[in-house]
Amino acid sequence: MFKIPIVQAHCDIPCKIYDPATAQIAALSVVRLMDIIAELTKCPDKNDTAQLTRLVTQKEAHAALVKHEVTTIWGDYFKQPQIEKFPDIHEVTHQVMQAASKCKQGIARKDGIILLEQLNCFAEMFWHSKDISTHHVVAPYPPALAVVHPYLKDA
Repeated sequence: MFKIPIVQAHCDIPCKIYDPATAQIAALSVVRLMDIIAELTKCPDKNDTAQLTRLVTQKEAHAALVKHEVTTIWGDYFKQPQIEKFPDIHEVTHQVMQAASKCKQGIARKDGIILLEQLNCFAEMFWHSKDISTHHVVAPYPPALAVVHPYLKDA
């Protein structure tokens, strides 16, 4: 009787639950996938070709996830008070988008590192806009790169 379309959104209700951690894990995954791609043999057989296809597909999906998560936070969370406090947020967000696109287009590890660096800058602005201090921690899994984390209070 009624056809309800499928809707996808973070939250159109101001739930106030935003966290760049999902984007950071996706960016780490992009770098890791680039590393695995680089490890494939120079003369791939059919199995290597199939593996390469899967790796590239996942790399592009994770780069797209970075873009989705960052644009959601940028568009839904950052309002006038946060923008006044961090007027560079628009440029930083644009840099993240450009870096993620470059990662989708190629397999150069340095592009993945740039994506993570830009994303860490975005994460710092996000947490600092909430007056939450941050620190850099090295991810405990490959590619073992530093990500920005908030200092959380004990329960």
